[in-house]
Amino acid sequence: MPKTELPRTPCRAALLSLILVLVLPVIAAAAERAPARVSGDFASAIVLDAGTGLILEAHREHDRLPPASMLKMMTELVVLERVAAGSLSLDDVVTITANAAKVGGSQVYLKEGERFTVRDLLMALAIHSANDAATALAEHVAGGTAAFVELMNARARDLGMNNTEFHSVHGLPPARGQRSDTSTAYDMTLLARELLTHPEALEWGAMIEAPFRDGTFTLHNPNRLLGKFRGLDGLKTGYTRAAGFCVTATAEQNGLRLVSVVMGCSTNNARAAETSRLLSMAFAMYEPVKIIDGPGDALPQMLAVRNGKVKAVPVTYGEALTVSVPRGRRAELVIERELPRQATAPLAAGAEVGRALVKLGDRLLGSVPIVTMQEAPRGSWFHRLVH
Repeated sequence: MPKTELPRTPCRAALLSLILVLVLPVIAAAAERAPARVSGDFASAIVLDAGTGLILEAHREHDRLPPASMLKMMTELVVLERVAAGSLSLDDVVTITANAAKVGGSQVYLKEGERFTVRDLLMALAIHSANDAATALAEHVAGGTAAFVELMNARARDLGMNNTEFHSVHGLPPARGQRSDTSTAYDMTLLARELLTHPEALEWGAMIEAPFRDGTFTLHNPNRLLGKFRGLDGLKTGYTRAAGFCVTATAEQNGLRLVSVVMGCSTNNARAAETSRLLSMAFAMYEPVKIIDGPGDALPQMLAVRNGKVKAVPVTYGEALTVSVPRGRRAELVIERELPRQATAPLAAGAEVGRALVKLGDRLLGSVPIVTMQEAPRGSWFHRLVH
């Protein structure tokens, strides 16, 4: 693989840099392409690579709009994260309150005093978009919906959802004196990408229907694209009169997973049609290209070690990386390796000491850490003298 060495320049504050550029092959001044700007029967839309977050297509993706039931992805995420942390179990039993039983809209007709597992209620939320199930889960986790909304907004801030403000756990239109939930298509993709790290969310999002209440009730998924668009397996629809028809969708084809959001579609049919069109365009325009296999052979550049028992340690890529590339432009990809001139001992094996950046022109497509392949203990005065 050809390589070009650039002059040594300062990197970020913590990295006095030596930037090595590997070009596949070397192309001078490759032009950057912005995401495709699209239009259609929607107020806002976006399609991005689920793995890297690279935006492929977009239209007014940062406009603040009501997300309707798509915000239940955050309700689901908050609960699943507590399950993953061990403070909650999917088998825990939830007793339905009078407040949860009276919530209207899409529901599974919970009754005060009924008992369901957290798993049952999450499935009702994820598949059937049940507002009463969302309320019951919020009350069980936080003691009340207001406290749970605070958890939702805190998590949104953590994820960088800077144009999102939640006021409910279900996305129903606000009652008199209440404020409307607001978010953006872009923020919904941040939420969806995080939710996809929990396998249960994708499992439930892909279900067209499922039994509930011992099989006496059937959960129905309003996502019309399930089973009709190749590789589509989620994630969450939404509708109110103010929000229009919305959906956060995800699909995988040939190893490339995309996430799309449309907000403000005029009809249910338009929501499905526009999502199909945007995903089809993105899958046709982009291809997955595996750039880095992951930890393996040592990189050509050794990392010098100051005050160490050894003078230098080998380094390697810490993770594998596949990126979405416009078809026909893989030859323009560039890998930049940012590595300090030296690091100070002690260093553990596997310690992150730099980053590898994959770019197309000036556009960052993805990055992985560069890590040490062996430890570098602090040396004695003799080692320091010799080195």
